[in-house]
Amino acid sequence: MENFNQIFILLAETDGIGLNLDILETGVLNILALLVILIYTGRDFLGSLLEERKTTIVKGVQDAEDRLNEAERRLREARKQLNQAHVVISEIQQETISTKKVLLQSDAYQAKKDLKVRFERALATFRSKERQIFLEIKQEIILLVLKRTVIRAQQTFSPKDRAAALIKDTINKLEGDLL
Repeated sequence: MENFNQIFILLAETDGIGLNLDILETGVLNILALLVILIYTGRDFLGSLLEERKTTIVKGVQDAEDRLNEAERRLREARKQLNQAHVVISEIQQETISTKKVLLQSDAYQAKKDLKVRFERALATFRSKERQIFLEIKQEIILLVLKRTVIRAQQTFSPKDRAAALIKDTINKLEGDLL
């Protein structure tokens, strides 16, 4: 705060703010001489620093371009590998589908074969049962015919000897049919 007050005090004591046109008093020549000396002596130093900086920047840009080219090459390679992977996956899917078809056809053939065997067994069993039932019915019919024949023979022929001979004769004739 004290410096601030001194500025106002200094301004109040002088005639005011003015422009000093005396070149020697203002130090412009000193500043120009200093700049010329700095440029003359520092030219090599600044030039080498600027050249090093330029070289570093160019090298950095070149390295960045090299990395970019390498990254693009790797990206192309990765895309190529991805496309190859898609082709392989597609081939595997096609092989899977064809394998499934073959397996389904094989399963269908095996199922058809099993059904045919079962149907033939069922048909053979049915025919066997049919024959057995037919023979049982035939035997029942023969028994009924024999019983009726015996009853009619007994009614027709009262004497037992004659009836017994006729029955034996009929049985002997029918016995050939039974076998």
